[in-house]
Amino acid sequence: MYPLLLLPGLMNDARVWQSVVREIEHERTCVVFPTHQEEGVENIAAAAIRTMPPGPFCVAGFSLGGYVALEVFRQATDRIKGLALLSTGSRSESESGKAFRQRMIDAARSGSNNFASAAQSFLPRVLHPNHLGEAAITSVLTDMARAVGSDGFIRQQLTAIHRPDSLSTLEQVHVPALVLCGAEDQIAPATLSKEMAQTIQDVELVILPDCGHMVTLEQPGGTVAAMRHWLQRSDSAF
Repeated sequence: MYPLLLLPGLMNDARVWQSVVREIEHERTCVVFPTHQEEGVENIAAAAIRTMPPGPFCVAGFSLGGYVALEVFRQATDRIKGLALLSTGSRSESESGKAFRQRMIDAARSGSNNFASAAQSFLPRVLHPNHLGEAAITSVLTDMARAVGSDGFIRQQLTAIHRPDSLSTLEQVHVPALVLCGAEDQIAPATLSKEMAQTIQDVELVILPDCGHMVTLEQPGGTVAAMRHWLQRSDSAF
């Protein structure tokens, strides 16, 4: 079984992948590499690749981590045996998106942004209404934001602002792929996942119902089941 590299999203640490790791770490090596300690998809991807055991591996990215996962594929194409993209997209950032992210960076640099509070303000955007009252989910989101901190948050936002357009990269993906999202994702709408799935050759598209952006926390069972199936396909394809 191939080792698995897991990449967290914005204001997330390894806990965003805890439901997946808990279920499969007894089967294969799982490496969760942070996306808040380096700046730029190229630098994060290169550092993440260095943490992997020699030889082939699979890579999965959530949200911001999806941008990095695509760069991992570009840098280590011959080693990648499976690619999973969760709650993400392949396009470069829009001008309006860049401006929005820059405003958040400016607020963080001014010291006016408390990250536990920031995470609280994001909850209605990242969670399905059915999950807004689930303390087990909301508490881990706010605690992860606190752990990432302002410097990590700024690095992540700059990484997102300057990410390359990766749609053409998807055309080069000939390994088993999973594209997964929540049906009510406001951050990375399902249209982005459908676009990616239409471009990748060997892909399974999974859209989880009653779910917003945080698929691994909101629908852990559906996410784990989809990833298990993807890993099985990856293990048996070569």
